[in-house]
Amino acid sequence: MTFSKRSIAGALLTALVLTGQGCGGPSAAEVAATKPVTLTVWRVFDTANTMRDIMDAYTKVHTNVSFKYVQLRPEEYRDELLRAFAEGKGPDIFSVHNDGMGEFKSLMAPLPATLKIPYTTVTGSVKKEKVTVIREDPTITPREVRRDFLDVVAGDVVLPFQATQNAPTEEKVYGLPLFVDTMALYVNRDLLNAAGIAEPPVTWDEFQAAVMKLTKVGPNNEIIQSGAALGTGANVERAFDILSVLMMQNGTQMTDSRGNPTFGSYETPAHTNPGQDAVRFYTDFANPTKEVYGWNAQQPNSFDAFVAGKTAFFFGYAYHLPRIRARAPKMNVEVSPMPQIKDSRAVNMANYWIETVSKASKNQNFAWDFVQFAASAEQVPSYLKAAARPTARRALIQSQVNDEDLAVFVGQLLTAKDWYRGADAATAEAAFEKLIDDVLAGMDVEDAIKSAQNRVIQTL
Repeated sequence: MTFSKRSIAGALLTALVLTGQGCGGPSAAEVAATKPVTLTVWRVFDTANTMRDIMDAYTKVHTNVSFKYVQLRPEEYRDELLRAFAEGKGPDIFSVHNDGMGEFKSLMAPLPATLKIPYTTVTGSVKKEKVTVIREDPTITPREVRRDFLDVVAGDVVLPFQATQNAPTEEKVYGLPLFVDTMALYVNRDLLNAAGIAEPPVTWDEFQAAVMKLTKVGPNNEIIQSGAALGTGANVERAFDILSVLMMQNGTQMTDSRGNPTFGSYETPAHTNPGQDAVRFYTDFANPTKEVYGWNAQQPNSFDAFVAGKTAFFFGYAYHLPRIRARAPKMNVEVSPMPQIKDSRAVNMANYWIETVSKASKNQNFAWDFVQFAASAEQVPSYLKAAARPTARRALIQSQVNDEDLAVFVGQLLTAKDWYRGADAATAEAAFEKLIDDVLAGMDVEDAIKSAQNRVIQTL
């Protein structure tokens, strides 16, 4: 059972049964059910094969629907998407990263309360007869999103909506995810073995101790072997995410109730700024005066260093695992949960894409119906298996907890968070990179973090 395929008794608000018998031609429902509809879908990373089973299942129910699936490279996706919409050639369905909802909201059609979709069924046991109906089914509500999906999802996809300038603000669903990934710690087991470290670190205290045992520095502070690819900005993949999760684990209030950034000015009742402490902790790994020093701006990209065996620890997502195996097939690699602060509540970092519908689409009903169909608990498992992704749905977590490759990432889903709600994620990430660089260059942490906060405010 899917959102839009609920039982007629419970979910069918309106059914116009129009068989066309006794009429001079086909009924309106028959015309709607046979009119060809092509849904253009734009996505990143995943090939069409990952969605093949879902698309085939949908076209079996709606034989008039076909798909044009376009996979774009991540580095070109944003510009191509904006160009296509500007030229009136945008897709019906497109993916938006969880930090990009603010930027692309104006291009999205919010999910309506109901969808009118034609269906054709065969009735009769002796005399078979096709009956075509237009069903008006209720769609998933914001309350159901909060109930059925991970906590982090509702904050990203349930957004305020005003029909007109003077209309009251209400909540609308602007998209649905097929998966949610979480950041974890990749470990080069051979390097840990050589250093006499039996188990990957669980806490940040243990992580620091392990880094000090693993790092090898020459007489001129040259790094011979890095304990962890951590501490700088430009050459650490997803440095924004790592620093963000450190801040959140340390109790930093990243934004206020209105979404305004507060990570640089937030103070605890004890008048301390946990965000500043997180920045110091992070940058210490690239500070040659600190015991945990083991990385600097002259090192290669953190992923490249890890697959080359030059660093023992790398922070990444589930999508990094096949890339690591492809680049370093003989590496004794282990995936370990994200380290946490000892005796504190776990906080993990979410990273995922959301499927949404263009407000310029001429097929919004079918497009939204397909998004709901694809994200349903019945259909999405085929995608999760094909794409090797962790689920976004609470009910499917148990089905993945024993997956050897995904178990760690899945185990962190219920504590996954994110925080950015502005309209320019790239500028926000650049602000964090500059924050790191400024501190490493000697700027006072308080001044640097407030400067970064002001830059992020400009993206709202």
